[in-house]
Amino acid sequence: MSMPPESDTVWSRYAGRVTRYALGPYQTAVVRIGAAATVLLILLREWPNRRELYGPDGTFSHALAERRVDLNGAFTALLWSDSMVWFEIGYAFAIVASIAMLLGWRTRAVAVLFMLAVLSVHNRNAFVGDGGNNLIHLLAIYLVGTRCGLVWSLDARRTRRHPGRPDPTGPALWVVLGIALAVVSVLGYAGLVWAVVLWSLWLAHGVWWVVCRYGAGELRTVLDMISNLVHNSVLLVIMVQMCLLYAAAGWYKIQGNRWQDGTAVYYPLQVDAFNPWPALSELISGHAVLILLLTYGTVLIQVAFPFTLFNRRVKNVALVALIAEHIGIAVVLGLPFFSLAVIAGDLVFAPTAALLWVERRLTGRREARRDGRQAAVTGPRERGAPAEPAGVVSS
Repeated sequence: MSMPPESDTVWSRYAGRVTRYALGPYQTAVVRIGAAATVLLILLREWPNRRELYGPDGTFSHALAERRVDLNGAFTALLWSDSMVWFEIGYAFAIVASIAMLLGWRTRAVAVLFMLAVLSVHNRNAFVGDGGNNLIHLLAIYLVGTRCGLVWSLDARRTRRHPGRPDPTGPALWVVLGIALAVVSVLGYAGLVWAVVLWSLWLAHGVWWVVCRYGAGELRTVLDMISNLVHNSVLLVIMVQMCLLYAAAGWYKIQGNRWQDGTAVYYPLQVDAFNPWPALSELISGHAVLILLLTYGTVLIQVAFPFTLFNRRVKNVALVALIAEHIGIAVVLGLPFFSLAVIAGDLVFAPTAALLWVERRLTGRREARRDGRQAAVTGPRERGAPAEPAGVVSS
């Protein structure tokens, strides 16, 4: 009997891996947390000005927003009514969805609600924001296809603490969302395309629950393989998105005269809108060599980053440099939300070992605090002495 070629064995191993496992669970979790935290901070930051930026009181009126949406087919629930009450409900819903996504509560359903909330606010006035808002816009869509609640989420905590226990909250939430979607569809607010997309997601979640609860083992295995394949495909899309972002940014910079002569970083430091710390900006702009290094270094790291993915160690160094660059942009130029959005996308490349180290540190501190509280109740005991039952006060 002839043996299969080695190449076939390798491809079979890779194919089995992408269907058997949801790769990068920690990376998708940290992207979820970063994206949700960024949206939440933006919404809270703009709370005093929300009506002028995204509501009926803004210069970008309801009629203008409707004309723009009719042209590009974008989704925004904030245009379903020009009532101030409806706008306040929609804005508050976006905050609640961001918190639920951040915590990883009912992530499958909440990821869809988070996407709709982000699209509703962003598309109500797309002229407010920057490239960071556009990236969050895309990440919110991508996260719907990922299993981003496998770790670092309330879902993972519930599964770990109560494995196999029936969960009535999930089906109840599915029914409520189905009723809401039916009302929206009957009233014609969602439009044909979005109605098809949302009903498909709703039915897929229902089939998933029914099969996992009552289906045969083979059918559950097939659905799990499909879910893993979709998750891994979307994870790859996020990686490609970040590579395209840096490649495009870097190659466009190369074409600019100011980037070529090494002075491009100097000019934003002289703009009042990007000068929250005048003394710091003056200190940086006063050193020609530093400006030259920052200018060429920015171009170099952005152009080279996609190629660093072929070497894990080089990639990690480049990732640290990019995160440091965006922290600098947040502090020096006063663009914290832009930097947070890009860092949230960058973390899809974070090494698993580093994320596990963070988890161990946080878990260790939590356990230390728990042991400290228990010690305050039980009192000190000698080394090697058996621990007393919790809640028993030492005499």
